[in-house]
Amino acid sequence: MALTMDDLSKERESSLADGYLYRFGQFALDVRKRTVSRADSPVSLTPKAFDVLLFLVQNPNRLVTKEELLQAVWGDTFVEEGNLTQYISHLRKALGDNPEDTRLIVTIARKGYQFTAGVTVAESTDSTKQPAVQVSTAESSLSDLQPPRGASVDEAVPKAPKNWRKAAVVGASIALLAVVCFASWRHFGGKTPPRSQKIMLAVLPFENLTGDPNKEYLADGLTEETISHLGRLNPEQLGVIARTSVMGYKHKDERLDQIGRDLSVQYVLESSLRESGSRTRITAQLIQVRDQTHLWSQDYDYLAKDILNVQEDVAKAVAREIRLRFSSQQADLARSRPVNPDAFDAYLKGYYFFQRNTDKDTEMAAKYFERATQLDPSYALAWAGLSRVRNWQVNVGLIPAEEGHRLARDAVERALVLNPNLAETQTQMGRIKGQVDFDWVGADASFQRAIALKPGDSDIVRSAASSAAILGRFDEALRLGGRAVDLDPLNAECWESLGETEFFMGQLDKAAADSKKALELSPDAWFSHGLLSQIYITQGRPQDALPEIELVRSDFLRAFLYPIAYYALGRKKDSDAALSELVTKYHAGAAFQIAQVYAFRNQSDEAFEWLDRAYAQHDSGLVGTKVDPLLKSLHKDPRFAAFLKKLNFSN
Repeated sequence: MALTMDDLSKERESSLADGYLYRFGQFALDVRKRTVSRADSPVSLTPKAFDVLLFLVQNPNRLVTKEELLQAVWGDTFVEEGNLTQYISHLRKALGDNPEDTRLIVTIARKGYQFTAGVTVAESTDSTKQPAVQVSTAESSLSDLQPPRGASVDEAVPKAPKNWRKAAVVGASIALLAVVCFASWRHFGGKTPPRSQKIMLAVLPFENLTGDPNKEYLADGLTEETISHLGRLNPEQLGVIARTSVMGYKHKDERLDQIGRDLSVQYVLESSLRESGSRTRITAQLIQVRDQTHLWSQDYDYLAKDILNVQEDVAKAVAREIRLRFSSQQADLARSRPVNPDAFDAYLKGYYFFQRNTDKDTEMAAKYFERATQLDPSYALAWAGLSRVRNWQVNVGLIPAEEGHRLARDAVERALVLNPNLAETQTQMGRIKGQVDFDWVGADASFQRAIALKPGDSDIVRSAASSAAILGRFDEALRLGGRAVDLDPLNAECWESLGETEFFMGQLDKAAADSKKALELSPDAWFSHGLLSQIYITQGRPQDALPEIELVRSDFLRAFLYPIAYYALGRKKDSDAALSELVTKYHAGAAFQIAQVYAFRNQSDEAFEWLDRAYAQHDSGLVGTKVDPLLKSLHKDPRFAAFLKKLNFSN
């Protein structure tokens, strides 16, 4: 009697007793006999591997979470997640799951697995002709698959004070990074690959399994910290995809092979975070994308009283293992510095709110960064974060420029004294030197220092690219811009930045294509609509610019673009009216943009008047003065060369 999968789902609880025969492809799985065969040949499985396969076969073509599998096969027995991954790997080998063909068991990143084969079901009979091997009753055959184990996690542990629980998380993240480095280099580092075959790794977002949604900041922060540490190991040999590109998978059930194609990576690191009483558990898995092999997997439970010892011991072991692959300087830069656990927690919250990019969240970020510096005045990264927030608040008009620039400078100078080898500090110093001091040479030197310290950080690479572009070093800017895209391929801002450089260079078709790519990745990348409108106007297509301007979310940016587009269309009265509105509403903070409009309208005297106002206001838009196409009509005027000299730009 043949049964449908719908029939089966209604009777799944009694399937073991009834004895179904499942067929998928060339395979047959007999529940009653607990056997698996393939085209008249037996397949040998351990009992638990059989149970895992059975549950997958009973739930084909849907996501089966790791939690479901653990509960179905082991019930309430505590089992480390790493054990499950080993059984999946064992099953793939036993079933001859060929990565070049359609896989039977597909990994869904961070979530679980999907059994992709079509399954038919019939009642099992004793006269079944399929020969098979009885599943062994011992689990010893999997012993060689188990990863090395750390200290026992079954011992009773007392409840730790709250601050030590945070210390456990800090130590756990650092120890995890050390072990990941060790495992990664064991699997990656047998040979140094040719430069063209640089190994690429994606650190997927930590999965928050604490049951507390308020711990999302912690999971996100650990993701960023892991990317940051791995990115400093050996950038010439190992590239690590940046945060923005991987965070897009935080709430997606995406197949691992698809992630590999999206990000052009060979390896993926999956991690999760759990808390239980005074213990913090971090689970990490290193997976090869090509065949979805689990190269390394480990669960870590940390007792608060032992966490610092665990961190130190693991760090020493890793240093011994990889000492031949690092110079002493690289090893020092990759080493984590001690930090107050409460300060670290406050820093992660500050970083979390800053990434949310709203006025209210930006103020929350400033408060948490300030809190971190109060809890640990030696915490250079927190001072750098505080400086960046204050400078950003000035740029978007949330705090007065004089006050904000003073606060930003004080914070970054404090960070530099504490740790001059911190790339984030050098990057922020570059922003201050350029946007506030008009010290372009000094700013460029800071960006170059930052990129030397942390060449795998796409944000820093992008800043260095922008610095090269505004100084007219376009070939270097294009190279760095392309590198930022490689490190963060799903980050719309990287494509926007590359498109802006191409716009400065006059490569308008490429600039338009990259701006459109940014919009494909993120419809909210409204700056790209503004850039596209300027590209179309420069190409002599002002009629195509208006629809793009209408899609810009910023009232100010629309007010800036309309008078330019109307003038290009020959609608001078409309342009006059739009320019008048721009001056009336935004004269206090948009002097540079007003100068751009006058320059485009060939009104040189007015343009230079507003450029002087922009200089007095320390308008951040002045960074583009030397290369901005909208100012092209001013280039032959002697006043322009004098103004560039005033801005410390070389001629």
